[in-house]
Amino acid sequence: MYEVHLSEHADIFLRKLDKHLSERITSRLKRLAETPIPTDAKFIMREGSDKIFRYRIGDYRALYKVKDNEKIVLIAKIDKRPRVYQR
Repeated sequence: MYEVHLSEHADIFLRKLDKHLSERITSRLKRLAETPIPTDAKFIMREGSDKIFRYRIGDYRALYKVKDNEKIVLIAKIDKRPRVYQR
């Protein structure tokens, strides 16, 4: 079982959304604790020993890292499709 952590950016983004949408996204992200790489996640790249994936949640995308050694899924960024890939 992995732990799911939100970056500060992802946490702020979720707090700004309306409650219903925020709960929907949070619910989907919690599933990553059991299955850190679901079949609908897409591998994007490696950053050191960490793998970075994209997870689609409706019109939103979550970019996250899987830290296998520490059993952590770190949600780095959540946003709508065109903006999530901007730095």
